[in-house]
Amino acid sequence: MKRNKPKYHQIIDAAVVTIAENGYHQAQVAKIAKQAGVADGTIYLYFKNKEDILISLFEEKMGSFVKKIQEALAGKTEAAEKLLLLVDHHFSILAEDRHLAVVTQLELRQSNKELRLKINGVLKDYLQLIDEVLKEGVEKGEFRPSLNIQLARQMIFGTIDETVTTWVMNDQKYDLPALSSEVGEMLLNGFSIR
Repeated sequence: MKRNKPKYHQIIDAAVVTIAENGYHQAQVAKIAKQAGVADGTIYLYFKNKEDILISLFEEKMGSFVKKIQEALAGKTEAAEKLLLLVDHHFSILAEDRHLAVVTQLELRQSNKELRLKINGVLKDYLQLIDEVLKEGVEKGEFRPSLNIQLARQMIFGTIDETVTTWVMNDQKYDLPALSSEVGEMLLNGFSIR
């Protein structure tokens, strides 16, 4: 019920900005409340604590992220095209929300093990989406029949993730979406001359 209320989303959006600008450990609830334009106590009507805000933030933003990518892939018939679109949208979505990129690439990784496990649970939908594209590619004969789906998924996600992390660590000085076609081609074709 609380997730449908405007203040919930207002607080989530404020948390993204506050955590990106201050770091998770320095982003006190009071700073998040100030950024959201609400009283400190209002935060506790929606969230148990700062950790709950971080997990909810990731659930909301990652859910929206996966939905946008699913919408982009809908109606596409070739797995290779879907993979290229997935890379492109991953880069574009994070380039459009630089604060979210900092939170997902840096701040979430500094959290404790229990928190990381909860976040990994949220990532499952995205990883399943990659698996579906790979399985479809194998079934349609676009990808080799012996493809190790789990290893291929790890390589795809790892490559995309590391490319975004490097962009964030370089203060987002270059055009991340401009790299999508080259990254996609490398994932599809490797490095060999064909």
